[in-house]
Amino acid sequence: MNTSPSLRAAPQDRAPRPRNRRFSRAGFLAAISLPLLSASTATLADEEFASCLARLRPEAISKGVSGATFDAQTAMLAPDMAVIGFLDAQPEFVTPIWDYLAALVDEERVADGRGMLSRWDEVLRRVEAEYGVDRATVVAVWGVESNFGRNFGTRPLLTSLSTLSCYGRRQSYFRGEFFTTLRIIQEGHVAPERLTGSWAGAFGHTQFMPSTFMRLAVDFDGDGRRDLVDSVPDALASTANFLKRAGWRGDLPWGFEVALPAGFDTSSAGRRNKQPMRDWAARGVRRSDGSGLPPGETAAALLLPAGAGGPAFLVTRNFDALYSYNAAENYALAIAHLSDRLRGGGPFVTGWPTDDPGLSRAERRELQTLLIRHGHDIGEADGAIGARTREALKAVQTELGLQPDGRAGQKVLRALRAAVAN
Repeated sequence: MNTSPSLRAAPQDRAPRPRNRRFSRAGFLAAISLPLLSASTATLADEEFASCLARLRPEAISKGVSGATFDAQTAMLAPDMAVIGFLDAQPEFVTPIWDYLAALVDEERVADGRGMLSRWDEVLRRVEAEYGVDRATVVAVWGVESNFGRNFGTRPLLTSLSTLSCYGRRQSYFRGEFFTTLRIIQEGHVAPERLTGSWAGAFGHTQFMPSTFMRLAVDFDGDGRRDLVDSVPDALASTANFLKRAGWRGDLPWGFEVALPAGFDTSSAGRRNKQPMRDWAARGVRRSDGSGLPPGETAAALLLPAGAGGPAFLVTRNFDALYSYNAAENYALAIAHLSDRLRGGGPFVTGWPTDDPGLSRAERRELQTLLIRHGHDIGEADGAIGARTREALKAVQTELGLQPDGRAGQKVLRALRAAVAN
């Protein structure tokens, strides 16, 4: 959840969104992560990791972890060097927003979200009463973070966080998360074998980082434990508690799409540059359906996620609360838009400034199925656009006379449909 932008882990159906590979020890990491290692290299790697853990033990104890807990939980740990490569690869920042939102806010997720609103109606009613955060927003976070509990992530937290505590940048930050994970286990909130999640350590239905869990998770089902893995009530209430503590106000919308008058000066755009609604109205800004803005002094900022040629939004402090969950404007907009769709709203009025829009998850699965039928071995058609799918796309794009960029968009989907049909 609220990792810093560069640490954010991607929900699994966003496919290691994954982001880049810059690291000062890249050569070393590449060597030790290859399957063909010399015995001496492997031994050195094991010894280095073991030495690091030994150095961390006194600090962990000073942070409230017992020696017995540390020894028991670290005895069989081995580093997972793959996580280092994800440190700088955040999809919220490297994926075009029309691709990012097409997969996160699609008809499939909207339908699933509405089902969850019905299924968990009684719990959500109590959550709204306790924390003042509406159910659609809470369920939207749940949907984007773990696809309603279907995709927690598969990496053991202790493995990922111990690795990040010993290698790469921001080791101090990850050490804090590592020690906190040990305390979660020590206090009996979640069993160690249930603590799997993202490469960065986020876990559970709504993907809290361990430190956020300790600060803000709540026991909403009354069983004496705070459990975001096996208790949906705890997860939903903890999410609402996070947003409340981040400044959410129940009497405000997150914002809304707007239409800008011709020739509008967009130099004042930016999430931090809030002005009263009346000032935006005086400059000719209207809601996207043509109606006027709410009257009064409510502070709002103009957000242009794709520049002046794309959709425009006025956003309030509630948008900032969503932003604090994952420090990325595209992420916050995904939550906001999904919450609107769950309330019955429709797609954005203004289209994205591209001639090749993104694909929904169903369309991604269709694209992969067509690639398989076209003779490409990419594994399962699961909607996750990984390396094998991108390589197959490049080959097909070259064959079909398209730009071979490996991107999954509408153009290549239409071309593949036609090619497979002929």
